[in-house]
Amino acid sequence: MDRDQTTPPEKIADLQAIRATYTGSASNAQRVRLLAALGRYAINTFEAMRYLDVYHCPARVLQLRKLGHRIETHWQTITTEAGAAHRVGMYVLQSGETS
Repeated sequence: MDRDQTTPPEKIADLQAIRATYTGSASNAQRVRLLAALGRYAINTFEAMRYLDVYHCPARVLQLRKLGHRIETHWQTITTEAGAAHRVGMYVLQSGETS
């Protein structure tokens, strides 16, 4: 899945609310935030960094998978604010799972 994506304002607000609810910088806190967000949305690496304060999203996804969560990775190209294109992961929690 390659395309540019702009995060809608309502998704940003929801992700920021998740970040405010589940505070902390430890990997466990980051996993909790990411899983809560994945229960509602597909999340790409940049969104996890920008709005959830998850700074190594692939590592947190791997840890969640090891805990038994079924998370798919799709690839997409994101254009940064600087205009550079980056290929990033878009993570999707499999249907039937909840956070």
